[in-house]
Amino acid sequence: MDAEEMEERPSSRFRERVTESFARQKVMKTIGAELSNVEYGVVEIEMPYSEALTQQHGFLHAGILSTVLDSACGYAALTVMPEDSAVLTIEFKINLLSPGRGERFLFRGEVTKPGSNIIVSDGRGYAIGDGPAKLIASMTGTLMAVRGREGLAG
Repeated sequence: MDAEEMEERPSSRFRERVTESFARQKVMKTIGAELSNVEYGVVEIEMPYSEALTQQHGFLHAGILSTVLDSACGYAALTVMPEDSAVLTIEFKINLLSPGRGERFLFRGEVTKPGSNIIVSDGRGYAIGDGPAKLIASMTGTLMAVRGREGLAG
């Protein structure tokens, strides 16, 4: 394997990289979101219900759903990227399927199509309360592996 091929290999430190990067995301701390699972190609983030994050009807605001799903999809993508890569979202589409009503929320991002520069991840948001978890949102995100840019790190 030559040097170029080695650079394209995903990092064996993917869990540490995701955990370290997530800790630097001030918005996740602000909204009370926590990293709950990191596997190769899959990341889960959980957060409790907070009235401060609702829209006028008391449901979790669509902007919050989008924010956390974007992070879940992005971090899932980061797990399959080489060590020298940082991740940036270049596009996403969200479907809001049901009101965000629950005691807690689970957001799962999963890599659908890995690539050397562009990765596609799909995300699902679930409300957790009495009874089974309820799917409230789905997202497809396109993410870019960024290399060699000052100030950007995994």
